[in-house]
Amino acid sequence: MSSKNTVHWLPIWHFIATSVILQCSSQVLGELQVPAMFVFGDSLIDDGNNNYLSSIAKANYYPYGIDFFQGPTGRFSNGKTVIDVLCDLLGLPYLPPYTSPGLNGTRLLGGVNYASAAGGILDETGEYLGERFSLNQQVLNFENNLDELRTLMGGERNLSQYLARSIVVMVFGSNDYINNYLLPPLYPTSYNYTPEEYANLLLNHYTRQILALYSVGLRKFVLSGVGPLGCIPNQRASGLAPADQCIDQVNQMVSLFNGGLRSLVQQLNTNHPGAIFVYGNTYGALGDILNNPSTYGFTVIERGCCGLGRFQGQITCLPFSVPCLNRSQHIFWDAFHPTQAVNLILGQRAFTGPPNDMYPVNVQQLAQL
Repeated sequence: MSSKNTVHWLPIWHFIATSVILQCSSQVLGELQVPAMFVFGDSLIDDGNNNYLSSIAKANYYPYGIDFFQGPTGRFSNGKTVIDVLCDLLGLPYLPPYTSPGLNGTRLLGGVNYASAAGGILDETGEYLGERFSLNQQVLNFENNLDELRTLMGGERNLSQYLARSIVVMVFGSNDYINNYLLPPLYPTSYNYTPEEYANLLLNHYTRQILALYSVGLRKFVLSGVGPLGCIPNQRASGLAPADQCIDQVNQMVSLFNGGLRSLVQQLNTNHPGAIFVYGNTYGALGDILNNPSTYGFTVIERGCCGLGRFQGQITCLPFSVPCLNRSQHIFWDAFHPTQAVNLILGQRAFTGPPNDMYPVNVQQLAQL
């Protein structure tokens, strides 16, 4: 791999075919392995929550969803998100967004997606884009569903068993950089905190909310690290690095957060032996793809499939834009988000990957614990 796309990456782990998943539409792939999955995060895994908010950050229009069996749903992708892939592999139905009308009764039982585009660990992150659910609000939204889940379960004991067996996936941090720290005209954080101090600030806030979820009975957590943001089309288009390179300074910043998150996972596992916390090495997995694109069938690594401006990364995918035709060969769908092809790889690696990908266990192993 040439130096133009270099990120710090772990030794290549050969991904095994995703054709079975590609053929899957609305049908789950196997028997139910966990009772539910509860998802908290940002636009990487939002499946429609922002549709019902007064926000600029929306994806409920064509060509988003061009390769998804339901069409545009609010997913920030041409097709499936990583969460959809995990639902397929775990035998779960696709999760309803928290804000979807009529979300009650048995619709809650397979889990809920609380993720919100532009949302971050810090409440103020993404504020300029309009309404969004921050991490704090997403946790409150989950707690709003607990009473009904308790009733559906028939009491506290059954609810406790249900929650303890369910999987929690949390994908946070990207917006706290892209839509906060890296926007000095709008946010003072880069003046007030060094990159190390900011990473610690995020991790301290994150820890409190993770423990809030633990306190209500959730016991299986997947905490995803931040990918190499310096390589996304939006950052490449900023002009802060040569045209053929990632912004190494940005990648170094998120590496500080990721290193702290992995250490936090070790600490949480030590301090809470009745639970299991998993670190998802998104940075390493996506770095592997960026450094070895041909191994995975990718030919376009630096520009979005849909968008405007330099690298199709200055203005995101607008309504009724004409996207690229070779979507399966693109790593990035728009200025910020990966294509379905990448999500299929990341989801499979999360499910069956080795400790370099998922530490200390992968999602398949987590489901069996």
